[in-house]
Amino acid sequence: MWKISKEKCLRCGACVGVCPFLALELSEQGIVFFKEKCTLCGICEKVCPVGAIKVSRNDSKKS
Repeated sequence: MWKISKEKCLRCGACVGVCPFLALELSEQGIVFFKEKCTLCGICEKVCPVGAIKVSRNDSKKS
């Protein structure tokens, strides 16, 4: 799961440029959004200069 804080996001596109899976896109309105290709690798979270992206992996085991 991932979240992008619209309040924090600078719309700089740094996250879009580093995604090896091309899973992020910056719309004409300046909104960053994820596509289905996202693998939750977390690279976008690491390069965001203001911490607007949070990636979490739920590795809970099913019983």
